[in-house]
Amino acid sequence: MTAPGPLLRSAHTADLAPGELRAARALMDLAFDGDFADEDWEHALGGMHALVLDGAGLAAHGAVVMRRVRHRDRWLRVGYVEAVAVRPDARRTGLGGRVMAELERIVDRAYDAGMLSASDDGARLYTGRGWRQWTGRVSALGPEGAVHLPEEEGGTYVRPALAGPLDPVHGLLFDWRDGEVL
Repeated sequence: MTAPGPLLRSAHTADLAPGELRAARALMDLAFDGDFADEDWEHALGGMHALVLDGAGLAAHGAVVMRRVRHRDRWLRVGYVEAVAVRPDARRTGLGGRVMAELERIVDRAYDAGMLSASDDGARLYTGRGWRQWTGRVSALGPEGAVHLPEEEGGTYVRPALAGPLDPVHGLLFDWRDGEVL
């Protein structure tokens, strides 16, 4: 008899035990070499989490939270993917794909579109799964009005869901949040 493989679990932030949240936060620090701020973690809370557990503990994590994004003349309910990470010793074993498959299932069934901001390394995972690099303008609705975010252009990725394809001729206007907006 073979041992069971890593276990995938999905749960809302409210249903995760404090120890599970601490383990996920610690995984972010490990996976991002300490370059994952408390505000980044804050952005991952309040939605659904996908967690992969193996014999050594939490091996992979990702979250999807709701954001509002204006495209054309309507505000979309967007499933925004946050805090995707795999423990260094478990990388390149398919766990990131398992996490993303669960988050994509949630996005596809519950949101108008899926969006995320990716590093160059992360982009390979997302484009391989059908996420499209956004080629249009990216802005956010700040306290003083719309703020163009050219540094986010090229690093924003979109997954059409209930709203269907989005047209990059029309920009994306994200809701504002503290820290890094996207």
